[in-house]
Amino acid sequence: MNIQSIQKTLPLKPQQIFLEHATGSSIFSPPSQPISPNSTQLTIGEALVKTLEDMGVRYAFGVSGGGIGPLWATLNRSNIELLHFRHESGAAFAACEAFFASDRPVVVFTTTGPGITNALTGLFAARGEGAKVILLSAATPTGNRGRWACQETSAYTMPMSGIFTSGPIFNYATTLESEDELPEISRRLALGLSQPGGFVAHISIPTSLQTMPLKLRLPEQVFSYSVPTASEEAIAECVKLLSQETFAIWAGFGAKNAAREICLLAEKTGAAVMTSPRGKGIFPEDHPQYVGVTGFSGHMSVLKYMQEQCPQRILVLGTRLGEPTSFWHPAMVPAGGFIHVDIDSQVPGVAYPLVETLSIQSEVKVFLQALLKQFPSSLDFPVFMFSRPERTVSPRRPEGLVQPDVLMDAIQKVIVGGSHVIVMAEAGNSFAWATHLLRFTEPGRYRISTGVGAMGHAVTGVLGAALGRNSKAVAIVGDGAMLMNSEVSTAVKFQIPCVWIVLNDGRYNMCAQGMALQGFKGVDTEIPCTDFVMLAKAMGADGICVKRESDIEIALETALLSSIPFVVDVRIDATQLAPIGGRIRSLIEQGAKE
Repeated sequence: MNIQSIQKTLPLKPQQIFLEHATGSSIFSPPSQPISPNSTQLTIGEALVKTLEDMGVRYAFGVSGGGIGPLWATLNRSNIELLHFRHESGAAFAACEAFFASDRPVVVFTTTGPGITNALTGLFAARGEGAKVILLSAATPTGNRGRWACQETSAYTMPMSGIFTSGPIFNYATTLESEDELPEISRRLALGLSQPGGFVAHISIPTSLQTMPLKLRLPEQVFSYSVPTASEEAIAECVKLLSQETFAIWAGFGAKNAAREICLLAEKTGAAVMTSPRGKGIFPEDHPQYVGVTGFSGHMSVLKYMQEQCPQRILVLGTRLGEPTSFWHPAMVPAGGFIHVDIDSQVPGVAYPLVETLSIQSEVKVFLQALLKQFPSSLDFPVFMFSRPERTVSPRRPEGLVQPDVLMDAIQKVIVGGSHVIVMAEAGNSFAWATHLLRFTEPGRYRISTGVGAMGHAVTGVLGAALGRNSKAVAIVGDGAMLMNSEVSTAVKFQIPCVWIVLNDGRYNMCAQGMALQGFKGVDTEIPCTDFVMLAKAMGADGICVKRESDIEIALETALLSSIPFVVDVRIDATQLAPIGGRIRSLIEQGAKE
């Protein structure tokens, strides 16, 4: 096909799915028991909480306060398991990861004022990651607004736009001012949660309304929504283009539910497969057709493949191709352009606006299932021996600080290869080393945040991952992030089986190494040495301090067997340069240099 314009969107064929929601029926789970069985009349707070129960919410994470007190008490006596965190941002990060581990929406609750603003970074990350999270916050009652109420939450003290209204952070946000608004709020929440993709909402409720008796009856509602699905015409066009010449597959986190279909397509066509950093494990990293991770801390084998074997096209599946995934590198552009499949019609063509892009709005798994049905049984493509990601590890040393690559080698052996736990990596050098050196062969085991990349996401998100998966979860983190917001105390309180592996090098080392590579001198990045094992034990957890490479594996094995939260404090050699060259080159190209 001669693509006349740089981008072309082919028609969709709606696939109808019908869902029901009411006080007596659920779109996600069986009906729950009434919150107040002895009462004939629910309060507004009880009605909202019961609605959330019926929508599949099983966890609520947050921090209490006077303004949210009545609703907090209602959550506490409901069927939703309530976990009181130490900081609202940790609660929000944990909610994000609990969603991905369980595929159920999660509630975050905060009080007025700083409770709300503290949670915003974690909710911003949840929006960027595509999670389903609902923030319940308190608002100052109308009669007290503008009168310097304690932690006042109103238009007098806080910006309403973007926090209490829909926008970049929240898909849906509103302040409940009357019980008459509850049916519409319920409808909006149910619709947003039932749609594919992420949904982050904020419902702010004045304290005075939380205990007000509900006089109306919430009506039953029936919802119909369409999963974006490529039409037969679109599928036929893709089959035609991909059958003509060699192509590669570039899979991202949005293709996480299509691992089997990606493998079938790759083996049927002989296509090379690469993944975004968040897509690690969607395609087995030990597969002979896997060429590596792209972008941040990715593998040179990808660029070598693109330069030496020059695929005519790339089939992009569920990734935005943003800076962390591509660095917008021109070598990643094939001669025939992209066929870009994403559930969000706004994604294709944005990262590479000058490249010919055939845009397909579809859920990735549904698209691939239709594509496989139409693909010819045999193709006359040449058989290639693909470049493979290199994995070199420094020789072990009997004495001295632990080399980060040696630590990752031990994590690969003991944790990745020796268990099935979820592994998370924190923003910073922890993320760089883990993404570059660890290898996963199944989807859903490796979690990172690249879009927002907030420090503290993995350190606290690991609690949500462990709860959502109902098993142990491991976070690979830096000492800087561990000092920010660890929630070890929360894990101890609720007996959540988390493990933190701390790369303790006494500095913000990605900042130190990155600034040096950019030519900036004399920048202070050092942190006073911290004994994280002592801190962990002071909070009721356990831990081991590792100062020699010969002690790493036994420490990791002990952590996996521990019945309580566990910290492995690894004293890291800060001089070994992390694989962050691609990120530094991108920053320099944007003007970040001395």
